[in-house]
Amino acid sequence: MDEASASLPLGRMADNSLPTLLTMKIYYRFACLCWLTLLATGLAAEIRLPDLFTDHMVLQREQSVPVWGQAAPGSRITVSFASQEVQAETDKTGQWRVSLAPMEASADPATLTITGDGTLTLDDVLVGEVWLCTGQSNMQWRLLESAGGEEAIAAADYPEIRLFNVSRSVAFGREEGKLANWVRCSPETVPQFSGVGYFFGLDLYRRLGIPIGLINSSYGGSQAEAWTPRSYLAADTALAPTIAREEIWAAERPAVQAEFDRQVAEYKTARAAAEESGDKLPRPPRVPDALRDYRIAGSIYGNMIEPLTPFAIRGALWYQGESNEERAEQYEGLLTTMIRSWRDEWGQGDFPFAIVQLPNFRAVSEQPEDEAWSHLRDRQRRVAESVDNTGLIVTIDVGEANDIHPTNKKDVGSRLARWALAQVYGADELAGGPRFERVKFKNSKAILYFDRVGDGLTTRDGEAPAEFAVAGQDGEWTWAEANIVGKDKVVVRSASVDRPVAVRYAFNRNPANPNLTNDSGVPASPFRTDDFTGPTHGRR
Repeated sequence: MDEASASLPLGRMADNSLPTLLTMKIYYRFACLCWLTLLATGLAAEIRLPDLFTDHMVLQREQSVPVWGQAAPGSRITVSFASQEVQAETDKTGQWRVSLAPMEASADPATLTITGDGTLTLDDVLVGEVWLCTGQSNMQWRLLESAGGEEAIAAADYPEIRLFNVSRSVAFGREEGKLANWVRCSPETVPQFSGVGYFFGLDLYRRLGIPIGLINSSYGGSQAEAWTPRSYLAADTALAPTIAREEIWAAERPAVQAEFDRQVAEYKTARAAAEESGDKLPRPPRVPDALRDYRIAGSIYGNMIEPLTPFAIRGALWYQGESNEERAEQYEGLLTTMIRSWRDEWGQGDFPFAIVQLPNFRAVSEQPEDEAWSHLRDRQRRVAESVDNTGLIVTIDVGEANDIHPTNKKDVGSRLARWALAQVYGADELAGGPRFERVKFKNSKAILYFDRVGDGLTTRDGEAPAEFAVAGQDGEWTWAEANIVGKDKVVVRSASVDRPVAVRYAFNRNPANPNLTNDSGVPASPFRTDDFTGPTHGRR
């Protein structure tokens, strides 16, 4: 720059053609500011949809279907699908929502179009039945790990079954990306999906013959409070301690993390030594609760359930409870509250909710037991009896004594489908095994009445009903003889108890022969007629 140019007023040209260096910088900054402003405006105006809305999705038939998202405040949004066109205006925060009117099932691929300042199109959209598959590790358990999984995967060419497999890493923010994308069911897409969820959906598809959408949102090791909004937990004095635990864990976390890191380092050293010597490999250290984000009250709800609301679904399948065993008594209120909170937040009424009862687990005992696992299983039964439009899926015969993750997911999925077909879709078949209804004590006998007996009570092996125990006023349990009387009654007695006051059926953690059933072949649920104090009484 020469002296003449330096002395000219800002914005003037030294030779009437070339700008000064300072002027060029100002022009450049101004241009950048304009570009960024235009870019920001474009981003604000861009139509954005929740992760659930992608190509290949299934919309729920025969009920109102919410569609929602974000765009620039004050924008006019038009949603078009099939023969429908609905409009809405975004609010001051840019939120918008419309509802498509109820539609019949359709396997004809259609396009969902959202128009505002721009246009989004979602292709290959079907209309059918949408179910949420949720819970902890036994729901998370993948098809490729399930018994018969290899054969099921090879045959899984069902493009009208669609899968949405929520990412556990993305949900907790450990990785970037979407929760998931809807995909067609195929041998390439199904191996990582829930085995229980897939077998359920396949049975449903074969019976209904319409598109099926399955959303798998499950997390191994999770406790029920993690799936429940904190506001609902805080409102109940019996459940509020589930929130207080997080405050304790937060204070302990630095020390707990340091100790866990030390244990991991020792484990790695021991493992390397064992591999070199050929010795048995050591077990890795257990991750402390304070380091498990999926056990924090409300954590999974906020990350893996709330983002799914209010997407229209038919119902939910729940397989969880193992991680709440130590607080079995509390579980009844906890699960009841969780179901209510989901139904409130979805805003589509008391949608069907299936509860998979915990299976047989641990060693067979020769004597009647009174253990937490059995009590949690009974609390699940009580929730299914007291909460409207719920179902109990009995698995007392498909567990494994030495493995908390039984690989037989096909029977679980099929029993879920049986329940849904009978209770939700009105199929003329029994939804499951017989259900205990009431008891009458008469002298030395206990007379048990059952409903859902079909053609009548029976046993799966043709022998007398097994696994019944009775107790007198002293609360001591002893095995009892049982006989089926008529179509719906079982009479129980024990020579050791003159006047029984309580009866339990298949109440051990792993009953040897829970053989009571109806013509469905599905076992009767374990139950108890008493309200004696259990082993987890008062634990919160």
